[in-house]
Amino acid sequence: MSPLPSPFDLDMMAIALRVAERGLGNVAPNPAVGAVIANAATGEVIARGWTQPGGRPHAETEAIRRAGVRARGATMYVTLEPCAHHGKTPPCADAIIAAGLKRVVVGVGDPDLRTAGEGVARLRSSGIEVLEKVREDEACWLTLGHILRVTQGRPFVTLKMATDAQGNIPRGDGAAPVWATGPEARAAGHLLRARADAILVGAGTVLADDPDLTCRLPGLEGRSPDRIVMWGRKPFPADRRLVKTAGAVPVILIRPEGFRDNLTPLREAGVTVIEPPIRVSHVSPDLAVGLLAERGCTRLLVEGGPVLWRAFSEAGLADEVALFIAGHTIDTRGAEEILTRHLGPGIYKLITRRSVGADTMLHWARDPVAGCAGQLAAVQRH
Repeated sequence: MSPLPSPFDLDMMAIALRVAERGLGNVAPNPAVGAVIANAATGEVIARGWTQPGGRPHAETEAIRRAGVRARGATMYVTLEPCAHHGKTPPCADAIIAAGLKRVVVGVGDPDLRTAGEGVARLRSSGIEVLEKVREDEACWLTLGHILRVTQGRPFVTLKMATDAQGNIPRGDGAAPVWATGPEARAAGHLLRARADAILVGAGTVLADDPDLTCRLPGLEGRSPDRIVMWGRKPFPADRRLVKTAGAVPVILIRPEGFRDNLTPLREAGVTVIEPPIRVSHVSPDLAVGLLAERGCTRLLVEGGPVLWRAFSEAGLADEVALFIAGHTIDTRGAEEILTRHLGPGIYKLITRRSVGADTMLHWARDPVAGCAGQLAAVQRH
């Protein structure tokens, strides 16, 4: 039987999970990973590392670089199994061996078939003690975008919804959005953008709100995700903010192929137009997420509108929901009714509820633990 993690092991993995979050939305197509090098005998944290912008250096090599010679004989805590394959960087498993670490504690295994247990096997064959599945559920949830992209060919999907106290969604006037919630709630929504690789809306949102879809939090302006629009048969209006700013933050238009409207002005403005390789009358959520995963997207934020929310939910493609409701008067049952009204019968579990300024933010998830376990088990069976 595998040994149980010590309280110190659990604490160090908790730190690794927190530092891993720094890479969310900033490292695709690589997973956001955290690593901590520590001395269990003295209780000292020697170094921390996380996946760097663009996906390299990896968390393990970054932690080793920061630790220097003090890594020798220490323990590494890493949220995802160290990679075992040569890509644009050498395997992290080899770097750990070369650094002289004596023990490695792993959060969750990597389903990527280029690693898939080989990283742990390589460490053990070199005499390094390995303890697996420490805070596995938390590590799996954090890494689910990578896991889903590898196993299902799609990103992790968050629906971001905002309503007034009665659950209604205000519509823009064609020139600007009308806000349902206050500035603090909108700031929380911008943080969701910073943690996503891409943000997606439909035609209705573009026409009604003319949104920017960028992250405008002070200090995080450079963390704006790629902006995706699922479009239909009508010509895309070239006067929208998305087109005017496409040179600064990428804009990708996904639309059925074969229509005769002139796309040259959009492309000249910097908009990338993707037409599916198969002839379709409309772009479905399944098709959209597959195309985005092929481009390296691991975390997708779906902001609007209500037609897209329901379509993603009914297709089984919404992993979590961030629901912002104006005011503090709504109770849990009332919030559930709003969720069901917009997404259909209840399939989500309420994870957290908190006040954000004058408004309420609720986080719902679709059976995250079972979802993670199922994805990893499927890889292990094959």
